[in-house]
Amino acid sequence: MKSSHREARLLVFDWDGTLMDSEAQIVSCLQAASRDLDLEYRDEAACRDIIGLGLREAVNRLYRDSDDDFVARYTERYRHHWFAAEDSRLFPGARETLEHLHAEGYLLAVATGKGRMGLDKVLEATGLGGLFAATRCADETCSKPDPRMLQELMRELKTTPGETLMVGDTEYDMAMACSAGAGPIAVSYGVHAPERLLRYEPLTCLDTIGEFRPWLVEHRGQDPGKTESLSAKQLDQRLPVES
Repeated sequence: MKSSHREARLLVFDWDGTLMDSEAQIVSCLQAASRDLDLEYRDEAACRDIIGLGLREAVNRLYRDSDDDFVARYTERYRHHWFAAEDSRLFPGARETLEHLHAEGYLLAVATGKGRMGLDKVLEATGLGGLFAATRCADETCSKPDPRMLQELMRELKTTPGETLMVGDTEYDMAMACSAGAGPIAVSYGVHAPERLLRYEPLTCLDTIGEFRPWLVEHRGQDPGKTESLSAKQLDQRLPVES
């Protein structure tokens, strides 16, 4: 039985597609790395679909049966382009939402498919690093959707699954949250379409990150009720869950 997550203490955020509008930059860097290595072209849809995974897992999705040498060469070219590019921007309301939640005493954390160097770069560029009690990157532990990243954060910050919410824009975030027993919170404006996220029965599906804090206030101390929390737009798109 899923916890109602009535008393959330730990709020874990995905980064790309949830807090930062970096989709176009990621796709561009993936395609540039492929060109550098004279690889078969991968279109925008293929590149978008692997956002959220660790880079090793992403490369293996784009180019099947990749050996370690190939992954290393591709990763080096991707990172070359990523660090040379201009930083992406936070989604509107992201900074204010995080600052308010931090001031209200919530523990904030990041669970991301980015590497440590990439996350540290954007935390420094945005000035948000001091708001997060802990962070985990895919090159430090198992990639999403494996629950280990989230389990390590809960263990480090001494919280239980019933006190933890995971906010993300991909089905990898939703699957990780469900496997770890945390409450999944979907956002509809990121990489994966809402219907992919709603298969995991998130507690709510936000149309903007700015909706998250009001939702928390509304449902603090009570059972959120997954279906009633979804917006009318997402309810129209919701797919039946197989039994």
